[in-house]
Amino acid sequence: MALHFTNEDNAILAGEKGMGTKMALRIVAETARLMGAPRLLPIASAHIDGALYHGDSGTLFAEKLVEGEAKVAVRSTLNVGALDLMGCSKQRLPPHERDMAKRMMRAYEKMGCEPSWTCSPYQAGHRPALGSDVAWGESNAVVFCNSVLGARTNRYGDFLDIACAIAGRAPDYGLHRTENRRARFVIDVSGLSETLRRSDIFYPVLGTWFGLEMTNDIGVVDGLQGFPNEDNLKAFGAASASSGGVGLFHIAGVTPEAPTVEAALQGQKPERVIRVTIDMVLGALKRLSNAASAAIDAIAIGSPHLSLEEMHALLTLLNDRKVSRPFFACTGRHVLRAIESDGTRAKLEALGITIVADTCVVVTPMLPEGGSVLMTNSGKFAHYATGNTGYAVQYGSLKDCVESAVKGHVVRDGGLWQ
Repeated sequence: MALHFTNEDNAILAGEKGMGTKMALRIVAETARLMGAPRLLPIASAHIDGALYHGDSGTLFAEKLVEGEAKVAVRSTLNVGALDLMGCSKQRLPPHERDMAKRMMRAYEKMGCEPSWTCSPYQAGHRPALGSDVAWGESNAVVFCNSVLGARTNRYGDFLDIACAIAGRAPDYGLHRTENRRARFVIDVSGLSETLRRSDIFYPVLGTWFGLEMTNDIGVVDGLQGFPNEDNLKAFGAASASSGGVGLFHIAGVTPEAPTVEAALQGQKPERVIRVTIDMVLGALKRLSNAASAAIDAIAIGSPHLSLEEMHALLTLLNDRKVSRPFFACTGRHVLRAIESDGTRAKLEALGITIVADTCVVVTPMLPEGGSVLMTNSGKFAHYATGNTGYAVQYGSLKDCVESAVKGHVVRDGGLWQ
């Protein structure tokens, strides 16, 4: 099937809007051809994951686009980079890598991207409208955008994301199409205790199970009506997108395309109904901890980046107690500004908390050298930390993390799982 180009597309491909824009559209068009997309869709916005330094080639690619005078055609926010440009925390990148990482971050800003530097752009004011087509990178942002906001995006990888942003186009395939957003499986969690379904520790665990079970299929969860808040949905999506390849989930009575189970199924019969038992979620809970020792060397939270509400919850749980282990709280500069204004930052730092902005502990070296065990309340951190940092992981709730940080060893409240 031949790809249809508009007159504007043809003008771009002829070089009329600069070589950088031409290169970007060629990348998008070739992706569309490979995916069998019949046309390119206009997009409303983009979220760019490709500005995180993984090697010099990424920096050189971005600078090539800048040299070609490329500018983003739509609102484009930036995911985390490799450096904390706000100066809250210190990274141990060698001089060459630090220079290239900074050049890369600046190149994306020169293309007109917003220097948001957060993996939670949806909590920093970037919330595309229900049903709008966008091109977002970063797995947790993609799944939140599709599921909780109801906008439409595929999981756009590094460099394709910026190409879509510059071209203002994305290939018409996958989750951009209504028929591909239908739930095929029903996940019934109504048999689990109400207390567990209301708890913050539950959602990364259920998300981990969901990702392992669904891989990249689409399911609708039934039995959570009235329970999850936005931070719970954020945690669920991030865990499901890292343990599996989930790009979209539905929760009946909660997410916009699932007012009912039947609506999420688009009127069709489910392929399977899975009734989740406590043993199923306990199996997922066990997977999130791989450390044999109850001693901990560091605590890290904020993947995805902490919201203002989560920062306030951290301060409340600390209750004026100092931590006895390095404790990293990762967030975006939108939250950093708010906690500076209300005094929360100063109070947290006085209690020993290191606030990390613009980046996070699993993508750039900042955890203590020589440490071996990290505790976290993040399903995503738990999934990536060992491979990215070498630290083994202990998983717990935010309360567990705080109590463990104060006492210097793992402390958990296991009552919820009885």
